[in-house]
Amino acid sequence: MKITKFIPKGAIALNMNPSTKQEAIDILIDLLATSGIIKDKKAVRKDVLAREAGGSTGLNNGLATPHAQNSSIKKPAIAAMTVPNGVEFDSADGKPAKLLFLFAAPEKADDKSLTEMGRLAVLLMDPEFKESLIKAKTIEEFTKLIESKEAERAASESNSTATPERVKILAVTACPTGISSAHMAAEALKQAAWKRSIAIHVETRGAEGVYDELTDKDIEDADAIIVAASAQVPMYRFNGKKVIQTAVITGINKPDQLLERVLSGQLTVFHQEDDDTSLSKRILKKIKSIFS
Repeated sequence: MKITKFIPKGAIALNMNPSTKQEAIDILIDLLATSGIIKDKKAVRKDVLAREAGGSTGLNNGLATPHAQNSSIKKPAIAAMTVPNGVEFDSADGKPAKLLFLFAAPEKADDKSLTEMGRLAVLLMDPEFKESLIKAKTIEEFTKLIESKEAERAASESNSTATPERVKILAVTACPTGISSAHMAAEALKQAAWKRSIAIHVETRGAEGVYDELTDKDIEDADAIIVAASAQVPMYRFNGKKVIQTAVITGINKPDQLLERVLSGQLTVFHQEDDDTSLSKRILKKIKSIFS
C-alpha cells in the first residue's frame, strides 16, 4: 500500500502559520477530524500531548513527527502541514519546525499498516526530500513528491545486493507506538554506518511488533550494541557485551556521535541478572526449539 493512501487529501495543509506548538498540533488533529479519521479530538489531543511531555517529537532541521495511538482514531492515517516560517516545537536542535506530520493509529492497528506508515518516517531522513516538501506549492505536488520518493527508495532497495559477511555492530531502536521514531532512528544509524563502510544490523521495536530481531549468534559476534529506546527492551540478551543505552531521539539526531563512541572502544560492559519474566521466556523458547 502506498504511503499516500494513509494521507487524506483533506489532511494536508500548506503554508500555515501557527503561533505555538500546541496550535500546530491542534491544526493537525483538526485535519484528521475533518477527514473523518478522528471521533474524539480531545482524547487524541490528550494522547499527543502526553507523548510530547515524555520527550518532544521535534527533531533536527525543521522536522516534527507528533504521533498517537488511541481508540478514538478510526484507522491509521497521517496529517501533514508545512510552516515555511517555522513554529517553535521544542526541537532537539532548537530550530523551529517547518514540516510536520501527525502519525495516528487505533489502539489495535494491524502490524502491516503501522509498518507501511513508518516508511514515510524513513524517507524523511533525506534532507533534500524534506526541503522539497516544505517548498511544495500545491497538495498535488506534495503528494507526488512522496510517491516519487517512495518509488525511488523501492528501486534502490531492490537493486541492492550488498550483504555483509559478518555484522559487528548491532542496534535496537524502540518507541512506545513504533509508528515513526523507531524507524527513523534505525534509518539514521544505518546511514551513518554506511558513510563509514560499517555493517550494522538494527532491530526495531514498537507497538506493531519486532522487526529484524537480533539472533543469539548476532549478539555473540557483535563488538558493540547501541540501544536507542524510549520503550522497554529485553536487555538480558546483552549480558557481557559492550552496550550504549540512550533515548530513541538520540538515535535520530546523533547517530554519528553514537558510532564514534562505539569506534572509540570506550564502552561499559553491560550486566543484568535475568528477571523471572525474561528467564521464563528464554526457557519456553528453548523448549519449543527442542520439539520443533
